[in-house]
Amino acid sequence: MLLLLGRRLSLSFVHRLTTCCPPSLSSSVLIKLRAITRVPHNTVFVSAARQNTVTMPERRPFVRLPTDVYPVNYGLCLKPDLIDFTFEGKLEAVVEVTQATNQIVMNCADIDIITASFVPQGGEEINATGFNYQNEDEKVTLSFPSSLQKGSGSLKIDFVGELNDKMKGFYRSKYTSTTGEIRYAAVTQFEATDARRAFPCWDEPAIKATFDISLIVPKDRVTLSNMNVIDRKPYPEDENLVEVKFATTPIMSTYLVAFVIGEYDFVESQSSDGITVRVYTPVGKAEQGKFALEVATKTLPFYKDYFNVPYPLPKIDLIAIADFAAGAMENWGLVTYRETALLIDPKNSCSSSRQWVALVVGHELAHQWFGNLVTMEWWTHLWLNEGFASWIEYLCVDHCFPEYDIWTQFVSADYTRALELDALDSSHPIEVNVGHPSEVDEIFDAISYSKGASVIRMLHHYTGDEDFRKGMNAYLLKFQHKNASTEDLWDCLEQASGKPIAAVMSSWTKQMGFPIIEVDQEQVSDDRILKISQKKFCASGPHDGEDCPSWMVPISVCTSEDPKCTKLKVLLDRPDTTITLSGVAPDQWVKINPGTVGFYRIQYSSSMLESLLPGVRDLSLQPVDRLGLQNDLFSLLHKQADMQEEKNRIERVLGAISAPDLIQKVLSFALSVHMTTFTARCKVFWFWFFSG
Repeated sequence: MLLLLGRRLSLSFVHRLTTCCPPSLSSSVLIKLRAITRVPHNTVFVSAARQNTVTMPERRPFVRLPTDVYPVNYGLCLKPDLIDFTFEGKLEAVVEVTQATNQIVMNCADIDIITASFVPQGGEEINATGFNYQNEDEKVTLSFPSSLQKGSGSLKIDFVGELNDKMKGFYRSKYTSTTGEIRYAAVTQFEATDARRAFPCWDEPAIKATFDISLIVPKDRVTLSNMNVIDRKPYPEDENLVEVKFATTPIMSTYLVAFVIGEYDFVESQSSDGITVRVYTPVGKAEQGKFALEVATKTLPFYKDYFNVPYPLPKIDLIAIADFAAGAMENWGLVTYRETALLIDPKNSCSSSRQWVALVVGHELAHQWFGNLVTMEWWTHLWLNEGFASWIEYLCVDHCFPEYDIWTQFVSADYTRALELDALDSSHPIEVNVGHPSEVDEIFDAISYSKGASVIRMLHHYTGDEDFRKGMNAYLLKFQHKNASTEDLWDCLEQASGKPIAAVMSSWTKQMGFPIIEVDQEQVSDDRILKISQKKFCASGPHDGEDCPSWMVPISVCTSEDPKCTKLKVLLDRPDTTITLSGVAPDQWVKINPGTVGFYRIQYSSSMLESLLPGVRDLSLQPVDRLGLQNDLFSLLHKQADMQEEKNRIERVLGAISAPDLIQKVLSFALSVHMTTFTARCKVFWFWFFSG
């Protein structure tokens, strides 16, 4: 699932920046400042301060569902009423009883059970004698007059529920028809724990089963679910209704089940590997689904090739939902989107909107393998699910649309933002232990997504693409249609690469924060000696505690001989080390972290920073590295006492680029304002200039 966590700069921020900049800034500069921050309308922005200062609620006691009865297949039939906003449901689930019991505990929320019974294989039906709802834990206990014996059986439940207006579970989505009439669609959003609002179920990601879904719906409505339609027939009790039956799903978790009933147009194509792809849009807007269709048909073959595992369903639908709380949701075979995350007006949409749609489509389709085919065992591992998709969406878009230069945008959006948030004392580790499902929403944040994506990107670079792909393939094949933990992925990557993946990644996922890497150099003949050390980076100033944490830091180095090629890789697994670069002439510069891949700040010695200036001046340093350099420089302005020294260092870099007088005015103005706004106000301008 993709949440809109402020991955775009807000227009109000740009307005504040441009209105308070000195009058000497030209109108063309201000226009460019505004242009680089254009975003799709209706994007939700969550401020860093708000995200990181909320007091976590007290943890509630929680016990997962008992394992004495588990589902094998759900036979589910739902009949929604789009006028009264209710639905009727019939569940006939094939279950396995692992030990004798006289009760079945399931998840259930906002649903009223009418009748329930159990039919053991080859036996007589046993009617439930009571339904005990535990509303706080969203559970129901079905009691039976005699013990259900070990073996297979069928659990039958009749129930009713509400098509709610909460944008979760099975809910109603309001839209305006082409004639101006207010109408409603019935749609679903089940992640993390809302399938239980549509039907009684074992609503935990590790309790997988297959699903046979039937929907009784108005005959003039489009009806979709995870799988393809295998039967459509008139409903005998009402000539205005039809019963639509879908093919059996693969083994999957309940949170990935989906169904949609409404009025939609669509555009259709096939991927090169024969998968039917459709993009569903509001009526009259089919043209706006063509770009997403192009992205999806390019993306499916890319992932099939990258993972070396075919897409396991016969079709995939992407649909724009009028009322949708998240950015998008990766339901297997039926991906739901906010309209602004899927639709592109070919005449009026800007380039940034196209890039945003491409990234969101790439994110959700990655989940079809990483998340759907192999699913996290529990919500503790959600960060891996989302962090991985938030990284590989950029890899996919870079492959499909290399003209976007999308990795530079990753650094300016996800990577930089994650560094800023994770430097705060109120940050948290990437991997957070989740108990009660109510805690899940607390970890759907930028640390899980953006820092998660950044450390996966660093891991991919450290492992190497070939070994990373081998490890991913082994992981997907070993755990397909099953559940896995973070450690299972590390084991597969470790076996593929021979590197200490688990030890390295634990230092990044189980503790908050990141290091600042201090670097100095010495020239000895034709060798460059680099002295490297690490300590914790804090936004409030240097970490002075005795219990300073440390990381296993993959360090890469390039030189001016080939700025795009890594000359040396080392693993900094101690507080400091010394490395030697052979064959580096005195007039060559050395850059740490080429490509700005490592998740850390860098503080160069003055002489080393001075040697980098020619790379800034002649633009031989890549844009992403120039951006990383300025980010690191600005981040070091912790205290007023440090400002003059750092100001001098920044001025030396400014002097290496054109129009230094103009940027000097911006710097002087920024240094005159409060420290908390300095970095933000300068960063936008600096990024504009370095990208120009």
